[in-house]
Amino acid sequence: MRALIFPGQGSQAVGMARDLAAAFPQAKAVLDEVDAALSQNLSRLMFEGPVEELTLTTNAQPALMAASLAVLRVLEAERGLDLARDVACVAGHSLGEYAALAAAGSLTIADAAKLLRLRGAAMQEAVSPGAGAMAALIGTDLETARSLAEEAGGGAVCDVANDNGGGQVVLSGDRAAVERAIGLATGRGIKRAVMLNVSAPFHCRLMAPAAEAMARALAAVPLKAPRVTLYANIAAAPVSEPEAIRKALVEQVTGTVRWRESVAAMAEAGVDKFYELGAGKVLTGLVKRIAPQASATAIGTPADVAAFAL
Repeated sequence: MRALIFPGQGSQAVGMARDLAAAFPQAKAVLDEVDAALSQNLSRLMFEGPVEELTLTTNAQPALMAASLAVLRVLEAERGLDLARDVACVAGHSLGEYAALAAAGSLTIADAAKLLRLRGAAMQEAVSPGAGAMAALIGTDLETARSLAEEAGGGAVCDVANDNGGGQVVLSGDRAAVERAIGLATGRGIKRAVMLNVSAPFHCRLMAPAAEAMARALAAVPLKAPRVTLYANIAAAPVSEPEAIRKALVEQVTGTVRWRESVAAMAEAGVDKFYELGAGKVLTGLVKRIAPQASATAIGTPADVAAFAL
């Protein structure tokens, strides 16, 4: 059984989807559609940079979705991939969930792009610059990380933002609380704790204003039931009803990205081949650590497309 997985923020890079768009009209059509939806030449920013502008949350989120859907459309046209026939389920890491929904036909590409532009802006504006922070804990488990976050938080916010798997858990919240967590980490047997270079404290309670903005935006966007099973971040389980998907996308803004559990659940359901579509190979590496019995392949270039076989 196959699963398609879609990367989140941090996977962006200057040059993403450039060779694909040059080689395949289907890829260029996706990028053109996103450019039109946003009234911005986002594809040129993806191809040429500068990296500082591409990395801005409002640009990175729709850009990563566009790159992922460009790969999917090429696989459908060039390699005969039929989502309903050949794929058991889809999932995306944080913003990647929007790419997964667009892939599964729940959202149009244009609506996904507009929602991600709004999501990026709302997340950026939810917390004053410098007031929040995120830190990666390396060599730990979820329960240890939760206990550490609770101790470090005190009266401030320190939440588990991502349970990525492979011993990596990310904390997010008020800067002072996250810094306290880093200081306490070695005493908890955690191998390493490092501050992340991010523009805001994503996936924590401080993102409540962004969640409210997304609730309003999602209420105005048509959503269909996905053509294939979607594993939602917030549930680490299938979600299929449009209203349940809306609720999951809103809760995802402040909630934990349960990636380890999502991959484990897909593997337990019989998935033995994971394909990461779009920029980078971050999720491919995580899958190999979470479900070593399964294969994991990143597809983002014309050569990757040529190597893909059903």
